[in-house]
Amino acid sequence: MNRLAFPFFVALYFIVSLSVSAQESNVPKLIWKVNRINIGTVLEEQGLQQAEFEFSHTQDSLFFIQDVWLECGCATVEYTRDTLQVGESGKIIVSFDPTSAAGFFSKMIVVKGNLSGVQDSLFLEGISIPYPSDLQRAYPISRGSLGFRLKKVNMGDVFDNEPKIKYVEFFNKGTEILDKGAFRSTTPPYLQISQIQQFVRPQERGLLMIRYDGKLKNDLGFFEDLIPANWENVEGSEIELEIVADLFEYFAPIPKDDLNQVPQLVIAQKEIDLREISSKAVVRRTVTLSNQGRQTLEIRKVQGNCDCLVLEAPKEKLEPGESMELSLTLDPIGRKGIDQRNIYIFSNDPVNPVQLIVLKSRIE
Repeated sequence: MNRLAFPFFVALYFIVSLSVSAQESNVPKLIWKVNRINIGTVLEEQGLQQAEFEFSHTQDSLFFIQDVWLECGCATVEYTRDTLQVGESGKIIVSFDPTSAAGFFSKMIVVKGNLSGVQDSLFLEGISIPYPSDLQRAYPISRGSLGFRLKKVNMGDVFDNEPKIKYVEFFNKGTEILDKGAFRSTTPPYLQISQIQQFVRPQERGLLMIRYDGKLKNDLGFFEDLIPANWENVEGSEIELEIVADLFEYFAPIPKDDLNQVPQLVIAQKEIDLREISSKAVVRRTVTLSNQGRQTLEIRKVQGNCDCLVLEAPKEKLEPGESMELSLTLDPIGRKGIDQRNIYIFSNDPVNPVQLIVLKSRIE
């Protein structure tokens, strides 16, 4: 062999060996069903909450868990202590004490195995609600025989790629046991409401789970639903829940190189000051909307925050480089003083899918 070639082959063999070794080290030795579990909202009086993490062993070598480290003394753990062969499964059961936290929590669990490189991190998350010292003060809003913290259930931002779930506390101020199996609610298809605990006794707290499916709602913007509910075996248990939500279309992250290829909505004037206007005269303005992207721009919806606004868009689609005039009509009758109206424009611009136009005035 050529003397000059030999060092080259040795170096090449070394590089290939490192590459193979790196690839092997990147193969996970444990496959977790999930490594993050959210147990939702938990009331302090519900006691210990359990979460179960399952895994499969993927290596030819025998495996067993050497140790499990917890972030705090607020949890205890049980785990599979058997020695596992390839393809066999095990589990880790974490018991969390909700009295140790208030509000959102995220606890890390570190799992160390006998094989080199096995040290995985798991996360247990949720919201813990302490028991209040004054129940009547903590739940001042009365709905039938129930007490709530707030008048409305605010779901916040709801996207159409996955349903949004929220837990709502209530305090049973009545004299009857509230049975989960007797709970009934009249909801549209995109809303589901259920009771969490099997029984909520008098002078106890309970949780309602509300599931809002933005895809089934198939709309955008702000919405409010008034939902009747009751426990069919409890006389006079009828309540109404006011549920509000802001619905948005979900857009996946855009690679930097593709930013110039997508639709781009540009609004010529995002703040319009009408200055002093009369409450007796209707005011009209226009705003230019343009598509400065390289794909067709679709105007999904134009929504104002007041019935006093009439909004008219002559087109629902703008081709690249095209513009149109959005017509704004404000009827200030019955209003006086400093006024501000918000106009929301929903489009398929993935970078700025919702844009705001502010209409200011002083009504005399």
